[in-house]
This record gives sequence, structure tokens and C-alpha cells, in this order.
Amino acid sequence: MPSTKLIIAAIALALNTFTASAHAEAPALHAPNVVPISASIVTSGQPTAEALAHLSEQGFKAVVYLAPPTVGDAVPGEREIVQRQGLEFVNIPIPFGKPTQADFEQFVEAMKRFSDGKVLVHCQVNMRASTMTFLYRTTVLHEAPEQAYEAVAKVWSPKGPWKDLIVTQLRKAQIAFEPY
Repeated sequence: MPSTKLIIAAIALALNTFTASAHAEAPALHAPNVVPISASIVTSGQPTAEALAHLSEQGFKAVVYLAPPTVGDAVPGEREIVQRQGLEFVNIPIPFGKPTQADFEQFVEAMKRFSDGKVLVHCQVNMRASTMTFLYRTTVLHEAPEQAYEAVAKVWSPKGPWKDLIVTQLRKAQIAFEPY
């Protein structure tokens, strides 16, 4: 009959193997300020090239990139990295100091196009992404602004042209909410 120590060692080995296989499913998204919004929308700052190369393994179907591809921390060839996995890629190059209603309208069109799959919305640090996603959630998906704004507040408190864009779009949609 096996000793108690041998039984405990076998159980520990089995648990370690189970735990390792459970953690080996899909790599985490390596990017600053990752904020999961729902099962189908995740916002973040700039993912690493390696993280971008593994998005399909995490169930993503599309990437919406909201910064100009010329910013200093942009990943060279991001479009190609994403498309090689069969994912769709949209770049809306919003200058940080000049977001416009047209930028938001482009964003809404992209999000509607990808509404049946998991989407990564990102920029450099998740300021553009969190704000545009907040506006989409409130004005298009009709989510409560207080709840939707929590995702923005995890990253930043919009000021200047970004706060102006929020206020303008909420008023246009007749949504009574004042961002912090």
C-alpha cells in the first residue's frame, strides 16, 4: 500500500498539472490600462507586438486603433500583425488634442460593423479608446452613463477637447450626465 507522503505527492502533481493547463489557455493582453468592458469589448493602451500577435487566441475578431500610426510608441506593422490572424483592423487616427464628431461617427460605424464579435479598442494609453467607447455605449447601446463612465474613470478624467466632445455628444443624444 502506498505511503501517505506518496499519495499527497501524486495529488499535488495532478493539481499542478491541472493548474498549469488551465493557465496555458490564452496569454493575457499585455498593454497599459486594460479595461474589459464586456465579453465583446476590451479597451487598452498600446499592446505590445507580441500581444497583438496573440489576439485571435483570445477570441478577438477585430481591432480598432484610435491613434495616428506615426505616434512614437506605435507598433510597426500593427495592421499586418492583426490581419495575419484573420482579424479585421480599423485605424481612426485621432489627433489627441482635436477629437471631432466625425471621428466619433467613424468609430460608431466600425463598432456597429464588429458588433457580432470581440473587439479590442486601443490607443496609446486608453484615453481616446475609453472615451470613444463610453460615448458609443451611452449613445448607441443606451447603457446608463454613470455605469459606462466607470471604465473611463479607471484611466483618466477627460478635460479640454475630450470633455467637450463628451458633453456635446451626450447633449445631442439628449442624455443628462455631467462627466467629472
